[in-house]
Amino acid sequence: MKAETKSRVIRLSVRFIALGYLAALLVAPLLLIFKDTFRDGIRPVWDALSDVDTVHAAKLTFYALLIAVVCNTLFGIAAALYLSRHKGALPAVIGALLDLPLALSPVVVGLALVLVFASTGWFGTWLVEHGFTVMFAFPAIAIATAFVSLPFVARELIPVLREIGEEQQQAAATLGATPFQTFMRVTLPAIRPALTYGIVLTAARALGEYGAVAVVSGRIQGQTETLTLVVQRDWDNFNQTGAYATSLLLATMAVIVLIALTLFKPAHERQEAS
Repeated sequence: MKAETKSRVIRLSVRFIALGYLAALLVAPLLLIFKDTFRDGIRPVWDALSDVDTVHAAKLTFYALLIAVVCNTLFGIAAALYLSRHKGALPAVIGALLDLPLALSPVVVGLALVLVFASTGWFGTWLVEHGFTVMFAFPAIAIATAFVSLPFVARELIPVLREIGEEQQQAAATLGATPFQTFMRVTLPAIRPALTYGIVLTAARALGEYGAVAVVSGRIQGQTETLTLVVQRDWDNFNQTGAYATSLLLATMAVIVLIALTLFKPAHERQEAS
């Protein structure tokens, strides 16, 4: 009996510590942001969010997110199909490179993009000669956002594709289905939950990117600022209401993404969580 009581106390203590740690890192800061945002009423918050530069930054953030999601979804499906069905040195190298954005600091990613696409970079001279502006413009922001969110779709799909195998696809091909028909009618329905989950993860990562974008954008107010850069600029300029309001907007988007992650989480992960 004493052993059971001791075990129960330990479990409750671990839960209390875990919940306290979570509250200290996540819940408390979000509550403080919410409180300080509306400290002077709703009107200053509305003025900050409806500011022309903030609206432009929100549009830029959405466009970069959309490009990153579309490109990484297409790339992730292709990479997952290849890596799940091939073994050897080349797939191993590609798989390692696929995880590179997770290992590299975003600031290093931004610096690497500057070395490649700046006017004195590898491709920068050719781009400038042909009238293409990449660095310190929207294309650089889109490239940086896509780079840091590259692996999520592929990493969600690879274990699912390995689990389902190739038998159904081979049967469809035997019955005369084209590769496109096989993918749309056999493969896609099987991977749809994992694909949706990977897309939401990609969107979440793209939404909150700061480091790489800060390096490649030039931080030109009203032109190359995303929402994360607006928060930094307002805070540096002692515009606390603007910084809090934009932070609350990003936090609200993050909560929406969190709800979507819960709704679209693959079945096996929901079972493990329960």
